[in-house]
Amino acid sequence: MSEKVWFITGTSRGFGREWTIAALERGDKVAATARDVSTLDDLVGRYGSALLPIPLDVTDREADFAAVKQAHEHFGRLDIVVNNAGYGHFGFIEELTEAEARAQIETNVFGALWVTQAALPYLRAQRSGHIIQVSSIGGITAFQNVGIYHASKWALEGFSQALAQEVESFGIHVTLIEPGGFDTDWAGPSSRRSTPLPDYREVHEAADRARSQRVAKPGDPQASARALMKVVDAENPPLRVFFGELPLQLAKADYENRLKTWEEWQPVAVEAQG
Repeated sequence: MSEKVWFITGTSRGFGREWTIAALERGDKVAATARDVSTLDDLVGRYGSALLPIPLDVTDREADFAAVKQAHEHFGRLDIVVNNAGYGHFGFIEELTEAEARAQIETNVFGALWVTQAALPYLRAQRSGHIIQVSSIGGITAFQNVGIYHASKWALEGFSQALAQEVESFGIHVTLIEPGGFDTDWAGPSSRRSTPLPDYREVHEAADRARSQRVAKPGDPQASARALMKVVDAENPPLRVFFGELPLQLAKADYENRLKTWEEWQPVAVEAQG
C-alpha cells in the first residue's frame, strides 16, 4: 500500500487525534491542524518529520488556504483531506443567540467549505484525492436541543453530495462520515450551550433523558480509526457511511416515516403542480 499524505483539521482531541495517530502508525504523513498545536507536541516527539503541526482556526478562510498550501508545499502532494474540526452546540431553537448560531455555522459549515475549496486545485491537478467530511447521524435526522448543530451538518451533507458529483471526473472521492455517539468529549468541554428558558424545563429534561438512552453505549474512537482506514483504502469508497451500530436504526425509522408522510400527501403534492 503506497504512502498517503493527509490533511486533518481538529487534531487536538477526539476523532482527529485518533485518526492522526492511526495514519502515522501505518507509515503515512499527516499535516495536522489545531487551534493550539502544543497539544500535538507528544506526537511530534513520537513521529518526527512525518507529522506537520499547523496552527489553524478553520473559520479564517485566508488561514485555511495558507495552511493547505503549506501542507502541499511541505509534503509535495495531498491524498486525503479530513474536515473534522467542529463542535456541538446545545440549545433549543428559541434559546439561541445570533452569535451562537453564527459561530456554529462558521465553524461546522464554512470551516469545512474553505478547507475543501483550498484543497481542490491540488487534487484536481493530480487527478486523485479523497475528501472526508465528518458529519453525524445528526446530518440526516434531528433531535431536540441540538437544532443549530443539525442545521450545520445538514448543510455540510448538502454541499458535499453536490461536490461529489462535480469532482468525480477528476478522480476525486468524497465521503461523509456519519457517527453516532462516541466516547469523546463532544458533549463535554468541546461543546457550547445556550442559556435555557424556564418554560422549556420539562422539555429539556425529556430531551436529556432521550439523549442518554441514545448514547448509552458509546463507540470507541480507536475502533473508528480502523474503520476509517478501510474507507480511504477502498477502491470505490462510499459517499456516506455510518460509524457505530445505532445510526442505521435511527435513519431507517426516520426515512420510513418520511416516505409514509410523502406518500400520504402525494395527492396534495400533485394538486400543487396545477
